[in-house]
Amino acid sequence: MLRATFLGTASARPTVRRNVSAIAVQREGSLFLFDCGEGTQRQMMRFGVGFTVEAIFVTHLHADHYLGITGLLRTMTLQDRTEPIEIWGPPSSKEKLSLVVELGGDRIGFPVKIGELAPGEEISGDGYAIRAFRTKHSSESMGFTLEEERRLGRFDVDRAREIGVPEGPMFGALHRGDPVELADGRVVRPEDVVGSPRPGRKLVYTGDTGPSQEVVEAAEQADLLIHESTFSRDEKERARRTGHSTAEDAARTAKQAGVRELVLTHVSARYSEQPEQLDQEARAIFRPSRVAHDGLVVQVPFRLEDDGAEAVSRG
Repeated sequence: MLRATFLGTASARPTVRRNVSAIAVQREGSLFLFDCGEGTQRQMMRFGVGFTVEAIFVTHLHADHYLGITGLLRTMTLQDRTEPIEIWGPPSSKEKLSLVVELGGDRIGFPVKIGELAPGEEISGDGYAIRAFRTKHSSESMGFTLEEERRLGRFDVDRAREIGVPEGPMFGALHRGDPVELADGRVVRPEDVVGSPRPGRKLVYTGDTGPSQEVVEAAEQADLLIHESTFSRDEKERARRTGHSTAEDAARTAKQAGVRELVLTHVSARYSEQPEQLDQEARAIFRPSRVAHDGLVVQVPFRLEDDGAEAVSRG
């Protein structure tokens, strides 16, 4: 399972229907937060993502993207959490992130590790890596890519039986890439019964950014691109001045990068209740695309080897 739950989809100012930036990403048994604006812990309760967060990734140090860390950590403490948590921010962010962690004065009941990731650096987990890339904003900022390792190719059971491979340990060995010797002395190689490796899934979150070739390169062939879309094309000049994107900018990035799906977030309060203009501007350039709302859940399926997905489930 790879799933993104949008906890906050507003830009700097929250609205009645939209909280400020936060996205929960669940991959198999792991839960990550990308940005953590004020009130994120309540959104986590509201939308049922749980509190077993392993790491928080902060794109930049504007208040609407990280001030929720203070309350979240104290909520976790009141829930008797003991497992450690990691907080990763851009270069030169450790001091401010430490202050946010310590704010409030009461003791946090579990270890908190604070680190910095420069563009190109990553942390690795079981079968995946989360990598930082540079974005184009009004302060030091990054986006993040969660990319899975390539999967084993499909094992052709019928072909293996036809060759004479007995079911059991030899099937597993061949699928792992090891040749096996049959009772009659014949050697069966993995390529005889296993297809080409298959791509894992790729999710990209830009945080705040203007149009950027570095974002296009980071998002190349992503299964899901979550791109900020603060303004419509009517506010293009303001977007440029403030280091933000229009819906058209996000759609062009998605098209250039060859992504499978685009979801727009970080919506200005002026479009909060009626985001149709952003939707229309993006879809005129790239599909499928849509504007996120708080509580939206997007499942990211595996790709088929040809041109589709093994399963599609959209929230």
